[in-house]
Amino acid sequence: MRVLIDTNVLFSALLFRNSTPARALFHVADHQEMVLCDYCIKELLDKIEEKRPDLLAHAERLLAVLPFELVHAPRASNSVIADPKDAPILNAAVLAEVDLIISGDKHFLQAQMEHPRVLTAAAYLELAAEIDEGTV
Repeated sequence: MRVLIDTNVLFSALLFRNSTPARALFHVADHQEMVLCDYCIKELLDKIEEKRPDLLAHAERLLAVLPFELVHAPRASNSVIADPKDAPILNAAVLAEVDLIISGDKHFLQAQMEHPRVLTAAAYLELAAEIDEGTV
């Protein structure tokens, strides 16, 4: 399964190493094809620089060791999602043909898209447990 990780999941994983977003991120890294877009990485680094500059080196190390495919996020508007700032991430997900976006962003969660599916980190971990148990 190809899974795009949204900025808020990456940021939460950096802030709280044992959190649900961190567990979801590392589960994807170990069991799925992780996809990150250039827009999310820039957004992550900008947010860290603004809110937690002490975590910048940690973020760079994390990005250096995570196994992911880097994709471009076209900035074109997308009417499927309410927040225009999220359009590049959705564009990247569609172009990269991901199956799933893991996000805590309300605009993604409210978009009610069939493909790619959008799940919170907690919902992804529930799905992953069902897949691992063979009940899906």
